[in-house]
Amino acid sequence: MCLTDANLVVEREVLPNWVKPSHYDLKLYNFDFTGARGFTYDGVVTIKLDIAEATDKILINSVELKLTKASIVTTVQKTEQQVSATDITLDETKQIATLQFPDKLSQGAQADLRIEFQGVLNDKMSGFYRSKYELDGKTQYMFSTQFEATDARRAFPCFDEPALKATFDCTVTVPDELTALGNMSVKSEKPAKDGKKGGEKGPGPEGAEGLKIVEFERTPVMSTYLLAFVVAKMEYVEAHSTNPNIPVRVYTTPGLSSTANVALNAATKIINYFSSVFDIPYALPKCDLVAVPEFAMGAMENWGLITYRTTAVLFDEGKSDEKYRQRVVYVVAHELAHQWFGNCIYTVVTMEFWDELWLNEGFATWMGWLAVDHLEPSWKVWDQFVSSSLQTALHLDSLRGSHPIEVPVRDALQINQIFDAISYQKGASSIRMLASHVGVDAFLKGVSSYLKKHSYSNAHTADLWSAISEESGMDVGGFMNNWIKNIGYPVLDIVDKEDGTTITQRRFLSTGDVKPEEDETVWWVPLALRVGASGISSLSKVDIEKITALTEKETTLPMLKKGEFFKFNADQVGVYRVNYSPERLAALGEVAAKDQSLLSPSDRVGLVADAALMGISGFGSTSGLLELVSQLKGEENYVVWEQVCMRLSGLRSAWFEQSEEVQAALKRLTRELTGPKAKELGFEYPAKGESFLTAQLRTLLISVAGHAGDEEIVAEARKRFDAFVNGDESTIHPNLRRAVYGIVLSQGGSAADFDAVLNIYRNAPTDDAKENALAALGEIKDIELINKLLGMMLAGEFPTQDIHTPAGMLAANYVGRKRQWECIKENWTRITQSFGANPVVLNRFVPAVVNKFSSEDAAEDIRKFFEDKDCAAFSKALGQSLDAISAHAGWVKRDAGAVETWLDEHKYL
Repeated sequence: MCLTDANLVVEREVLPNWVKPSHYDLKLYNFDFTGARGFTYDGVVTIKLDIAEATDKILINSVELKLTKASIVTTVQKTEQQVSATDITLDETKQIATLQFPDKLSQGAQADLRIEFQGVLNDKMSGFYRSKYELDGKTQYMFSTQFEATDARRAFPCFDEPALKATFDCTVTVPDELTALGNMSVKSEKPAKDGKKGGEKGPGPEGAEGLKIVEFERTPVMSTYLLAFVVAKMEYVEAHSTNPNIPVRVYTTPGLSSTANVALNAATKIINYFSSVFDIPYALPKCDLVAVPEFAMGAMENWGLITYRTTAVLFDEGKSDEKYRQRVVYVVAHELAHQWFGNCIYTVVTMEFWDELWLNEGFATWMGWLAVDHLEPSWKVWDQFVSSSLQTALHLDSLRGSHPIEVPVRDALQINQIFDAISYQKGASSIRMLASHVGVDAFLKGVSSYLKKHSYSNAHTADLWSAISEESGMDVGGFMNNWIKNIGYPVLDIVDKEDGTTITQRRFLSTGDVKPEEDETVWWVPLALRVGASGISSLSKVDIEKITALTEKETTLPMLKKGEFFKFNADQVGVYRVNYSPERLAALGEVAAKDQSLLSPSDRVGLVADAALMGISGFGSTSGLLELVSQLKGEENYVVWEQVCMRLSGLRSAWFEQSEEVQAALKRLTRELTGPKAKELGFEYPAKGESFLTAQLRTLLISVAGHAGDEEIVAEARKRFDAFVNGDESTIHPNLRRAVYGIVLSQGGSAADFDAVLNIYRNAPTDDAKENALAALGEIKDIELINKLLGMMLAGEFPTQDIHTPAGMLAANYVGRKRQWECIKENWTRITQSFGANPVVLNRFVPAVVNKFSSEDAAEDIRKFFEDKDCAAFSKALGQSLDAISAHAGWVKRDAGAVETWLDEHKYL
């Protein structure tokens, strides 16, 4: 079912409301940490229940668990009665176990449900799972959890829905040499007498005398998906926050703790910052961050025990690419934001189901960037947000296969698919738009009021809007409801007239074929204007003016005269695009080229991005984009260059099946734009270092110019690469290694070059260095080497968590794109049986493979292949990819002649 209708009612697959849990006592023991018994473990869970309706059966979530025994003790009028389940059945599709009892449990009674079970420490990166790493040449394991959204049921039988909150007492019995972590601090740690399991019946494992029982303090009331535990050999670095004074630790596998200091330093400061801005102290007695060797997501906000992909929490000073420093600080901030907004007693994710996931994730995304901006203002992260996060959101939401921010979902597979750019980036962008309009201080005060008011209770999006309305005096619900509940966003058509400027809003689709029934929403659109005091030709000063938001389909603003300077959506705070006439777009480009102080970096990013999408959709022309970017040769700002390069790359990718002459011309244009600045910056870093953004600009322009075939850049990259692989690591700065590998492999890379980068991957000292080398491998153009890379991917030679990286690079590689797709079709069963076992991985992998095609023939081939396949784990992403392909196919068909003419007229052909 396609969930694109905001009014769609979905029948959720949820547990009946006959019983409600209030507390879990969970004991896990008898672990097989070596694999001798299939990595199994035993457990017993006792759940305190309130019986809301008389029933003789209890339904509970369970998947890939063996439930061996169940009994229940009920208390009615102080009389206890214990009975055992007469039957235990499992619906594997719905992931629900039914416990049948001989008699009905009385309504209003309290009960203790006790279930004995056996689980498996799987290798799927979901539930309670094992991830492997190498230590002193031997394979070791970390055992950790990933329960969001619906995988706590893989670790123990539970009522695995976010609204069914409870407290948790957790105990694990583990070998003495391993560290055990939980959400809460350790309450006690003692030897397991005679190898037994904390008083549980049954024999202990071999070597049981070396076991210890670790009991954790009781958690606050929380959802099952936030419960967590980690068991492994670990070391840590520690510091203390001051508001409140609690220990903060970053745990790593042995030998890596020295790379945890960037995360540790950020975490302590961010806890202090959030405690201050929310006016609510961090709620738990400790905060642990753990680097997990294999991790499907970026990180997981388990309350008090936050788990991370290694590249999102570890940074090796002097060896790591600087871009990972910002990634670490941001991801730490994002997950810590959840400790207030999403996890704790002050929370919106006490929702009945996952429909309001967007507010949890969208808010944490916005709040994460707010914290990074507070810590590192020189990084100018809001300009970066406009160039990356906002554009990602606008791209996905310009497709018919998008979905509303607040979207109905039915089951686990649908829930997994809304952890996407709509819930995260569009959610964050909408919050940014609102916060800018009402004022950030008023917004945060409203959030604080909301958190305090709804502690220990269920709350919804409307409750947050109400709190912010009370603080700001504005009708926030009236502003935001259409943004949250309806799919898509508007484009504003701007028409200059003698008596003023007419603005018309309509829904934007990248395919350009909006139907009347798809264009019924009237959005509240904040019209922040950047205006000049005189005409464009004599412009020397601009101001931002907030005028009444557009709340109708069309209006005319008489104060905006033809020939005067103005730009809508100052600083690109609004979640919409603007379509100017070719003449005004050219004039705005002249202003940007004339004086970069007149338009902010975010404004310049917005001009380029909007011009690109007007070309793709047919609302404008690609020649307008080319004219605009050709004016920006003197640009100095990283994020503007990032957007220019991204749009030129997208144009070259969509046109890859056009004539070789057009491809060569587009490369020539790219070289002309980027080459001079790339050479000015050069490969050598200044002795005293440089700003973060200048370093990023250096990497970007060298990479783009080199990939476009700039002979001087390619030759320098080759020289440094050869010296590097021969042992002189000083020849390539860590920030430039990804760029140099890619330039060498894409510009005539040989088998020896490929093997050299592969060797770098295999022996890299840090995981971020491995990630950079793995990405570069996908840029090779030799078909035999492409086949070699595909064979390695299929053979499982790269971690499942990273499989989308070479896949995405091969898809962006005009030689590798078709060959990879043929390989996927030939090996689909094998793929779904290997790294397809985790639906999150498959949902990321499929669009990475297909979404760069740009012809209807390719789209039809993809549709035909998947029509008889089980696409439940990635149906939405597949539909979105097909929409994007159709948009690009229409773009090429419509604008091929115009692009060729422009290139010819400007002497690139």
